Amino acid sequence: MNTADITADDLVALVRAYNPKSNEKLIRLAYDYGEKMHEGQFRHSGEPYFTHPVSVAAILTEQQLDDATIITALLHDTIEDTKASYAEVEKRFGQDVAELVDGVTKLTNLQLNSTETKQAENFRKLFMAMSKDLRVILVKLADRLHNMRTIKSMRPDKQVQKARETMDIYAPLAGRMGMQWMREELEDLAFRVLNPEGRQSIIRRFITLQRETGDVIQRITGDMRQELEKAGIEAEVFGRAKKPYSIWRKMQEKDLSFSRLSDIYGFRVITTSDDECYRALGVIHRRWRAVPGRFKDYISQPKTNGYRSIHTTVSGRDGKRVEVQIRTRQMHDVAETGVAAHWSYRDGVRSRNPFAVDPVKWVAQLTEQLDSEEDHEDFLEAVKLEMYADQVFCFTPKGEVVKLPRGATPIDFAYAIHTRIGSACVGAKIDGMRVPLWTRVKNGQSIEIITAQGQTPQVTWLDIATTGKAKTAIRRSLREVDRARFVSLGRELARSALEQIGKNATEKVLRTAARNLRLSSPEELLAQLGSARLTGVEVVQAVYPHLQPKPGEQVDQKRAVVGLQPGQSYDRAPCCQPLPGERIVGITYRGKGVTIHSIDCERLSAYEDQPDRWVDLRWHEGPHPAAYGATLDLTIGNGAGVLGRICTLIGQSGANISNLEFLDRKPDFYRLLIYVELRDIAHLHSLMPTLEAESEVAEISRHRNMKALKANDKEA
Repeated sequence: MNTADITADDLVALVRAYNPKSNEKLIRLAYDYGEKMHEGQFRHSGEPYFTHPVSVAAILTEQQLDDATIITALLHDTIEDTKASYAEVEKRFGQDVAELVDGVTKLTNLQLNSTETKQAENFRKLFMAMSKDLRVILVKLADRLHNMRTIKSMRPDKQVQKARETMDIYAPLAGRMGMQWMREELEDLAFRVLNPEGRQSIIRRFITLQRETGDVIQRITGDMRQELEKAGIEAEVFGRAKKPYSIWRKMQEKDLSFSRLSDIYGFRVITTSDDECYRALGVIHRRWRAVPGRFKDYISQPKTNGYRSIHTTVSGRDGKRVEVQIRTRQMHDVAETGVAAHWSYRDGVRSRNPFAVDPVKWVAQLTEQLDSEEDHEDFLEAVKLEMYADQVFCFTPKGEVVKLPRGATPIDFAYAIHTRIGSACVGAKIDGMRVPLWTRVKNGQSIEIITAQGQTPQVTWLDIATTGKAKTAIRRSLREVDRARFVSLGRELARSALEQIGKNATEKVLRTAARNLRLSSPEELLAQLGSARLTGVEVVQAVYPHLQPKPGEQVDQKRAVVGLQPGQSYDRAPCCQPLPGERIVGITYRGKGVTIHSIDCERLSAYEDQPDRWVDLRWHEGPHPAAYGATLDLTIGNGAGVLGRICTLIGQSGANISNLEFLDRKPDFYRLLIYVELRDIAHLHSLMPTLEAESEVAEISRHRNMKALKANDKEA
């Protein structure tokens, strides 16, 4: 039937074919109301716009869905594109339909083809809509399917945009929901837009192959039926060539030509019971040779979306491989409609399919690990990992089954059991043999996780883990560890800064500083101080602005350099960070005044052929404030309290710490840069031996960054 010609009578007939007890009157009212609201509106093809909602409703009748979903399809664009309102839809068709229509409207307004950050947020909203009522997504998928079927009437740029969005989001979502037929059709329709030449080449090769070999599908289907009849097994057998995009993807993934690709045909055996499924498997394996490693039993270990079936690949005629799926009729219904089977009707009543999953539990399971992701990119990564996952089944030492995506590691297995076990993991055994944590697990393996008290997740685990749940838990733990370290370091920095003005870092003082700096708590203040987002000076000023160290007879920083022209400004070169007391020279920059370097700075060699830019300078004699930055490169033992003691020593020497940067972290040592504010070169020379005397300091040197002025050199 041409969907453009579907009348109210036709639609009612389609619904009543599987649900004779449907509310015919309400469906007709919705049809008439939708037609009236969209009157005068047209599609890009020139057809009346209402042909689209009717076609969407017809697609949903193929899944034998309930009245509310069918009516929602008829009205899904009314609130968005017509003068209809939520209140009016609710008054006419009830709250259930009104909320579904509103949910579809909100999904339609999502711009799912934008940047990754925005796309991640849209995924959040999409899953929120799913968690409220999954039928919203079913209508949206049917809406997208009809739009893709009629996409030729759109502008070419819009076609590409919609096709890419379909390939990236809607097709994998349909697959994740168990609606494989819809996923395949959406992918193929998008493939037709995105790579028409590639699709045509696959179709041409199919035609050539059929001309050379005859109708392979009909022959193999006939052979299978004959073998099953001999064994007394009642079953239906169907065969088909795989979709062009599915074949194209396999060619790309396996880097094979079409002629070398084997399993391009798929066959389905529908039996009457579970026992018959396994009997049919035996018949097929006796008649055709099974391909090792290509057997999956989703009957004993179903997928999370309720999918059950036996998959096997066998060598058929002429050595060609074919894929065979064996399942019962009830399993087939779930395989065709996926999670939507929960709402399916058969003979006028809700079909109580024992294999249909509860959509609320399914969405909760899918989104559990996604809700805790704070970072947009992390969230998007986790979503895609979960949506594109192909599963393997492993066993605990007690024989319990754990489902993981293909490519998972023991780290993923540990976190799948429990977050606590994952965090404490130090090793793993697969089938009794000790293996590295980055080992890829395989179907049927028994995995034992070795744990140790005091173990915490390592940064390298993020590269090893593949599941969204594991990555989320690892990131959360690393953030907590970092925060604890920053708080501890911040406490030492606060104590050091406050001691310089004769005050103690009491909880009350820290609480006051946090409040004045508009931070949520003293702990947040210490965390920001320890991570260098705040300085000790800022903390002191927040509580004791009148007790800052007095300059006395100290040299004003603005007058610290002698030899400048009146009104000429200066800054210290970041490459050598010259300190008062060192011999210096100035280099002029257009519009930037003078940059002073220590006389032994390696960067000065770049200006040897530009003597007109050199300025003879010297530091003003007299005491300078501790306001001149220098960088120390330290390698220290990774022990408890070591960093705190070093910060204390720096504070006691009269220097300030302005920042810390970790360069390397190993189990037994840290290498870091400490940015300190000093009075002069003598202050530096007295501080470095003090720190070197600390037993846990392995190396210390003054850090010079010779790359720091490259940008300025180009502009000069």
